[in-house]
This record gives sequence, C-alpha cells and structure tokens, in this order.
Amino acid sequence: MVLWRRRAGPPAGVSFKAKNPSTSRILGGYEKLQLIKRLPAPFIRHLLANHRAGQLSAIAAAAELGLARTRFYKLYSQYLQACAAGQAQTWAPRVSGGDHHPDWPPEVTALLTKLLSSKPASSYSACASELHRRLHFKTNRASVRRWAIQNHLAPDTRYKTTPKPVKRWQACEEGALWQYDVSPHPWLPDNPSKQALFDILDDATRYNTGTRLYARELLLSHFDFLPRTFQAHGLPLALYVDYHSFFYTHNPDAFTQLGAALHFYGVALRFAPTPQAKGKIERRHDYWQKRLPPLLAADRILELEDANRLLDQLLPHVNQHEIHRELGTTPAAARDQARTENRSVLRPVPNCPWWPFVWSQRLTSASAMTAKCPSAPSVSR
Repeated sequence: MVLWRRRAGPPAGVSFKAKNPSTSRILGGYEKLQLIKRLPAPFIRHLLANHRAGQLSAIAAAAELGLARTRFYKLYSQYLQACAAGQAQTWAPRVSGGDHHPDWPPEVTALLTKLLSSKPASSYSACASELHRRLHFKTNRASVRRWAIQNHLAPDTRYKTTPKPVKRWQACEEGALWQYDVSPHPWLPDNPSKQALFDILDDATRYNTGTRLYARELLLSHFDFLPRTFQAHGLPLALYVDYHSFFYTHNPDAFTQLGAALHFYGVALRFAPTPQAKGKIERRHDYWQKRLPPLLAADRILELEDANRLLDQLLPHVNQHEIHRELGTTPAAARDQARTENRSVLRPVPNCPWWPFVWSQRLTSASAMTAKCPSAPSVSR
C-alpha cells in the first residue's frame, strides 16, 4: 500500500531559489515545505518507531517521509533523544528556519535563458562559468541543471563515459613540455566552413597558455600564434606535436621552416606516435568544441576577430577559476605551486633583433606568397 505519493510539480508562482542542489530531487520541488505540515506527527512517529524496531529500513522510511537520508538520520536522532527522555508518544518534529535563500536575480535568469536557448545550447558547466565570469554570480552546474529542467530549457547531452581511474603520465616541471595541436571545426555559427583553433597546453599544470582562431591552418598562422604565446608566457623546452608536414620532415638531419625557427630559440619538437598519445590537448579540443560554438551562437558572434576577443576573455577565466578534473585544482593554482616548489623551466623570450625575421615565411617573392595562400591572415612582419 502506498502511504504517500509525490506530487507532479511545484505550485504556481513558486520562484527558483539558489539552494543546495543536493535536496532538489526530494518531493519533486516541494523540499522546502515543512515535514510537520506535510505529514501528521503520529504517522511520523510510527515510521520512526518501526525503523527503531528494525522493521523498516532507513531508505524505505526516508522515502515514505520524502526526506534525503541525511535529513532522515537527523530526524531519527531527535526522535531517539525524545525516547530517552520518555517523550516518545508526544514528540513531534520541529519546524526549520524556513527558506532563507534569495531568488536568483533577473539578469542571471536572463543570461541562462539566452545560453540554454541558443543552437547549440551551452552546457551546464559552461553556463555556471559564464555566470561567474560575466555577472560574478557563483553557482554550480547542478543548480543550473535544476533551473533548466524546471524551466524546460534542459539541452540534450550526449552520453558521457565513466572517468577512468588511471593516472596518466605528465611532465614534472612547468614548461618542460607544451602540448600543441590544431582543431579544424565549424566554430562560427551559420558558417559551414571549418576554421582552425590553435591550442597550447602545459603538460604539467594543464595551464592553457594560448588559444586562437584562424581561417585556415597555414604556416603564417603558426608563425603568428607561436611567438604571440611565447611573448606572453616564455619559451618552453619542447613542444609535443603530431607528424604534420609543418613539423616533420622525412630527412632526420633537416628542419621544416617552423622546426628551424623553434630550434633557433632552443625549443625541441617531440612527436606523438598516435593521436591518443596527445590525450590532454585532444580533451582540451573537446572542451572548446562544447564551450565555444554555443557561446558564439548565443552572442551572435560571426567574425574571427570578435571570436578571438571572446577567447581572450574566456582563457584567463578557465585557467584561474575552473577546477581541472585530474588535478583537483585550477591550472593557475597548479602553476603557482610548481613555481613555489621551483619546478618551472620556462625561459624568458630573449631580446633578439632577429625575432621578427625568424618568425617569417621565406619565399622567393611576394607574388609567390600571394599565389600560394591568397586567404592568408595578415601578419605584420
């Protein structure tokens, strides 16, 4: 026999509260109604007495009362204290202090509606991150998910595999190895062509030292992106790359133009044998593919220049405020710890007069350059 049935949903006019997400599953939105007002005291005492006698499990009793297990054990502790005082027949649960959580501000709900209504929709973690970055409003992805479900804005998410407990290999010092890769993807909304996202990640700290969008992956794009990143963060000891023709030549005694430029400043190239070996940077590509296109679609950003301006705002926020799953801390905190422990081998960019010439494409003539890459990005050299 069913002793109590959950209602279909919250009453009309109930606003969303910024409350603890752990209680959101209870009572289908009625978790803030007082227990003593939902159920009579004799019925509550009867269930607790059956649990005390071993006739009813804690899970079953909590389900009948519509409580989470933590709240049930607190209630059961109060009941046992009443039994010890000889007041088991008159005991009744006390009322709590009520709901003291404020309503979410209108600008918060407006931004969430915008991000979750775009095509594609932003993920819950992306929404929580944007609330923090834009409005300085801290919440977690679980609260955003509850709000989205309650307001019928929950996006469809693909199946996520269970995180593997295996600890992956990583460098010990900051700057010992930077993973470097390019991700072709239709990043801009309403644009079927693919743009190239250049991305660099420090292997030891997961600090995302640089990311930028280009129309295509060209040698000039590499010559623009790499010195820009080096000037901002310093020179690493090595870059972890694939066997792309920009990096690899079949003659072991020869360098590509890009490899020669890196070798000139003491940056070695280490080649990944398989795409799976570049797991850290590949997961970073997956992160940006889930995060960036929905934000560009929500803000109607259609040009590369505006998209890069948004990336310049997102990148510091990701490094400083978002906790990395494998490290258990933010990349900025991991970088600061490495520097505190003297585990940084980054070198400052030298004051070299050859810098703009080393990072230049060498061709026979300007007409040959135009003929080879007519849509090359304008790079001042």
